[in-house]
This record gives sequence, structure tokens and C-alpha cells, in this order.
Amino acid sequence: MHYDYKTSGTCSMAISFDVEGDVIRNVSFLGGCPGNTKAVERLVDGLKAEEIISKLEGIPCGGKKTSCGDQLARAIKEAINM
Repeated sequence: MHYDYKTSGTCSMAISFDVEGDVIRNVSFLGGCPGNTKAVERLVDGLKAEEIISKLEGIPCGGKKTSCGDQLARAIKEAINM
């Protein structure tokens, strides 16, 4: 299943990814800090949803209460209805 998520509170504007059972693939950020978002995309590809959530949920960025990683965790939770 393909999923698109509109981010909030970060430099990135959206995240898209595929959910294959409990595995996340093909993560792509629209906007954000290119080096960081590309790194996250590569690091999480093929990981289980709950593993990604446990690693990225709650991470802030600068003075913001959220980050691109945190937004990805929120998007995955929404996609798998947690």
C-alpha cells in the first residue's frame, strides 16, 4: 500500500512511502534538509514499522518539537492505524 503524509512543523512538506505487511519501503521526503532526509530514507528502507517508530518518534529538530524523523514515525503510525 502506498501512503502520502503531509508533514507539520518541519522544513519538509510531505513524506511518501510504501507499506508491505509490517515493512516500510521507498520512503521519500519532499523538502527538508537534503542530507538528513536522504540518510533517513536509506536507513529505514526495509525496516519494520514498529522499529522505525521506536527509533524516530519524539526526536526534535533545533527549537522545534518535531523533526523529519518524528514526522515519519507519525506518518507510519497513521498508515498502520496505531
